[in-house]
Order: sequence, then C-alpha cells, then structure tokens
Amino acid sequence: MENKFIPEGIKTVNLAIEKDNAKEYAEAYTLYKKALDYFMTGLKYERNPASKDIILKRVEGYMARAEQLKEQIDNPQPEQKKAAPASGGGKEGDKKEDDDKSKLRGALSGAIVKETPNVKWDDVAGLYAAKDALKEAVILPAQFPQLFTGKRKPWKGILLYGPPGTGKSYLAKAVATEAKSTFFAVSSSDLVSKWQGESERLVKQLFEMAREEKPAIVFIDEIDSLCGSRSEGENDSARRIKTEFLVQMQGVGSNQDGVLVLGATNVPWELDPAMRRRFEKRIYIPLPDADARERMLRIHFGDTPNQLTDADWKEISRRCDGCSGSDMSVVVREALMYPIRHCQSAKQWIRLQPNDPRNTIQADGGYFPCMQYPNCHLCPPELKSTPGQLQSMGIQAPNPSQACSNCFAVRLSIFDVPSELLVPPKVTMADFSKVLEHAASSVGEDELERFVEWTKEFGQEG
Repeated sequence: MENKFIPEGIKTVNLAIEKDNAKEYAEAYTLYKKALDYFMTGLKYERNPASKDIILKRVEGYMARAEQLKEQIDNPQPEQKKAAPASGGGKEGDKKEDDDKSKLRGALSGAIVKETPNVKWDDVAGLYAAKDALKEAVILPAQFPQLFTGKRKPWKGILLYGPPGTGKSYLAKAVATEAKSTFFAVSSSDLVSKWQGESERLVKQLFEMAREEKPAIVFIDEIDSLCGSRSEGENDSARRIKTEFLVQMQGVGSNQDGVLVLGATNVPWELDPAMRRRFEKRIYIPLPDADARERMLRIHFGDTPNQLTDADWKEISRRCDGCSGSDMSVVVREALMYPIRHCQSAKQWIRLQPNDPRNTIQADGGYFPCMQYPNCHLCPPELKSTPGQLQSMGIQAPNPSQACSNCFAVRLSIFDVPSELLVPPKVTMADFSKVLEHAASSVGEDELERFVEWTKEFGQEG
C-alpha cells in the first residue's frame, strides 16, 4: 500500500511554516497539529528505517514549535514583543537561525570520526601512488607547512576510483589514522533529506564545519550517488545538492584552504564533468598485483596456526590472479573454516601425547580429529583395541573396543570431546586448494577495460 500520509504531512507543514512566518500563529498552530496527525499515521506504514528516523526527528521539532505557539496563543505577550522583523533580522530571527544551524550540525555530528580506525599506511598493500598523493595532500602540509608557500599548494580534491573491493575505503581509514586532522566520513544518507531545501543546507553546513575544524578531511564514499551527471529529467533536489557541492568545493568566494575533499567511487564515468574537474587528482585503484595479493592474503590470515610455506603463499597468490582484496578476504575466511569442518565431521579422535607437534595444549594433551578416517589404510574394518593398550597411552575411552588398534584413535563425536581438550588441525595448502576450486573474481574483464580507458582520458595509475 502506497504511503500517502507523509506527502500530505509535508504539504501541510509547509503551509504551517508559511503562516508561522507571517505571524498568523492561530492558523499555523492548527496546521502544525494537522501535519503531525498525518506524520504519526504515516509512520505506521513507513517501511524504511532511515526514513522513519528522519521523520521522527522532524516531528519532534514541529511538535515543540506547536507547543510554543499554543502557549503564545493562550498567554499573549505585550505589544512590544511582537515587533521582530519577518526577515529574521531581530533577536527572534537570529535565535531561530541559530536553532536551525544547531539542528543541522547535530545531524552531521555522527559524520565526524572521533576514534581513529587504527589502520596504518603499512597495512595497505601496494597502492604506492595513491599513498604518496595522500601524504602530499594531508601529512606533509601539516608537518612541514614551509614546503607549501607561494604558488605551491597541497591538493584540495582527490578522487579514488576503481573496481569494488580494491581498498578505496580502507585507504581512507589509513588517512584518518595517520593524519592529525578532523576527519568527516559522510555518505548520501547523511546529506540527503526528503525535506525541501534541507539537503543543500546540510552540504553547506558540512563544509562550514570542516573549515572551522581545519586542517580537515571530508571523505565522501560512493560520491557518484550524490554527484552523478546532470540531465534534463533529474530531480530538482538532486540538482540543487550537486550545485551546492560545486559552489562549496570551488565556487566564487569559497575558501577551502586547509580542507581536503576525498571521494571514492566504483563508477567514475557517472560523475558530473564539473564535479570531476573539482577533483584535481584522480587516482586509479586497480586490482592488486602478485606481491600485493600475497601481502593481503597474509594480512587477512593473521597469526592463525597453519602449515603453509612461503612457496604455498606464492602459489595461492598466483591462483588469486584477478581477485580484488575483498575477494581474497572471502577466500581466506573460507579456508579458515576448514579446520572447524574437519572437527565437525570427525568420527575418530586421536589422544595426542604432550610432546606431539600437533598438540597446542600445554597440559596432558588434547583430542585431535583423525584426518584419515574413514579412508585410513591402517584402520581395520573392526576396531580391536584393548583396555590395556589404551591405558598404556593414557587414553580414557568410553568404550575401549571402539578404538583403532594402530593409532589408538577413539570413536567419538565432537560433542563427546571435552571442550578444553579439543585441538583443531592447522590450516593447510589442501584447504586453500579446495576453496580456490570454486572461488571466482567479482570483477569482469569488460569492467576492467572501461576503467583503463577512463584512466587514459582523465586519471592516473595508482
């Protein structure tokens, strides 16, 4: 069912604001009440959580204003107090303007990154040109301002573009960590409002806050969703947002000294040409090469116990050719799950001795899943261990006749093994091989060709 109550509420509240500005307070109060009824009914049918939050915030403001009007109608003030100019030039107008500005700043306060993401430059594999450009624009001006005097000025707009999953947002996190600057991370949901005129005011307020907090970095993820190419049939609100961005980034009278705008997109060809020009540096973030792939794989893998050699890592990197960083993250996570699957499917468990290299428990030794079962050539069809054999190995089995006479593996399920004594196997090359049999790149050849062509025309290699 189409939710018609919200549009009716917007229409009614606009009339209420007109009456309010004209100081026709009784009519404004009636219209505010009517609009609130529409909004409260519409909220019952609204399915989008983000829209609900926006509507609720606005409803609170309208409700507060309606209560103020009700009090003013019930207790009229002396004549001298209603002489404030309608243009907002008096104290009342100034107060209202300050309140509106405070609300806008409150809506943008969540965009300021207060805690650094703890991503260092060294954590970003490859992307040397991109890191150098960001150091020139962010780090060097802050630490060595004497380098940037006269006509030598740092970059004010940098666009990171490339296939999905290549590390554009991750690179922005590194900037937030390394730069001693206020970092604003915004997306379309922070700046787009269904209330007429509010989106461009949010954009303006964002840049005003950045200039007050300079040195500052404004990072806009998926910037194409806000600043796509202008066309005849586009929404008027979207056009005004783009115009405000253009004015704030490099318009007449705008002062962007000390503010870097950092944009990221997967579809640079959809950017408006005027916005593209505002980004002085346009850096292609390509799929990682062999060395970067190996570094990423090791970073994603961390210190998980494994039996992988340097040659194994190089082979995995080779087989991941064409994969993005995000794709390889999925490959590693899938391989890390295989020891758990071995444990879950195991029917036979070996009680390890304290000096066994597979034993990671410092006490008496743990239970390790028999990796050969049911294809072990040593295991006879019928298990024939005796209690004496098991006791000599220090193994307590629920049913001694259900243990292998060769390796003394005990027939148990994972839920019969004491949790503190379960020893998972290490990740092996065989685990990765099974994953890579089904792994596929999320980036097509035709997409890569389009990025290369766009880079030749507008960008530079990262």
